[in-house]
Amino acid sequence: MNIVLLESLGIPNNLLMDYAKPLMEAGHNFTAYEKDTNPQVQIERAKEADIIMIANMPLTGEVISSCKNLKFIDVAFTGVDHVDLGAAKLKGIQVSNAAGYSTQAVAELTICMMLSLLRNIPQVEARCREGKTKDGLVGSEIMGKTVGIIGMGAIGSRTAELLNVFGCHILGNKRHLTGTEPSFIEFTSLEDLLSRSDIVSLHCPLNEDSRHLINGDTIGKMKRGAYLINASRGPVVDSQALADALNSGYLSGAGIDVFENEPPLDTKHPLLNCKNTMVTPHVAFASVQSMEARAKIVFDNIATWMEGNQTNIVL
Repeated sequence: MNIVLLESLGIPNNLLMDYAKPLMEAGHNFTAYEKDTNPQVQIERAKEADIIMIANMPLTGEVISSCKNLKFIDVAFTGVDHVDLGAAKLKGIQVSNAAGYSTQAVAELTICMMLSLLRNIPQVEARCREGKTKDGLVGSEIMGKTVGIIGMGAIGSRTAELLNVFGCHILGNKRHLTGTEPSFIEFTSLEDLLSRSDIVSLHCPLNEDSRHLINGDTIGKMKRGAYLINASRGPVVDSQALADALNSGYLSGAGIDVFENEPPLDTKHPLLNCKNTMVTPHVAFASVQSMEARAKIVFDNIATWMEGNQTNIVL
């Protein structure tokens, strides 16, 4: 089989080849490319592929439809909204993801953003470099804060566990309760969560229900002076509405790791030019440990798929 990796998995090349070695020794062809989002380049590279591996770059229906031998798409990412699943389904192509690889990494960066915003870390760091003091920038502790988590999958649940250690009161919101939820989380409606939370943290997948879930109306239901963290998917938030709420002082701050488009961003993006906002270029998922974990998962996905036992099934 022809296996084509269309973008880097974020691990050293020698480690990548260690993972690919068993496939190559079994007689399969493995080719790795650096990321190129041009569909025509992707088609040229993958036109003979039986298996395509990607991380978080878009994979369009045009590319999928042009690869006549394609049977399996292996996504080194948790979310798959960047893959045209409709086109894959139409051609009977199976799809797997790398669920769980970045749970700890995203949860940790989420906590990092909360602490940095509450303690004014960007501002006091700049003050110190300018030879100034903390005057007017004394922050607040996270202990005792009410934190609302929207989306209680693996990442939202791990974030809740870490916040529990910090002594936070945790509100949770998810579609269906199973009866096995931790007792330290109070599950409630979205409106109640927004109105009571000092910090709202987003960990929901992107779908038609969650697109622009945080908009002018829902921001208006949040507690005045609250903070918002988004380490889920960019379009869950209406960026202009959030920027307006930050610039007006209605919200105290925001930590944003994801945007409508993958960075690099237009420097005029509203969230790059508003008050009390920490922005990072989609790095929450990326740690040395998580990159190695996802590489192992996606190569295991291929091995089990070849055996007829697909794992981490999306389609």
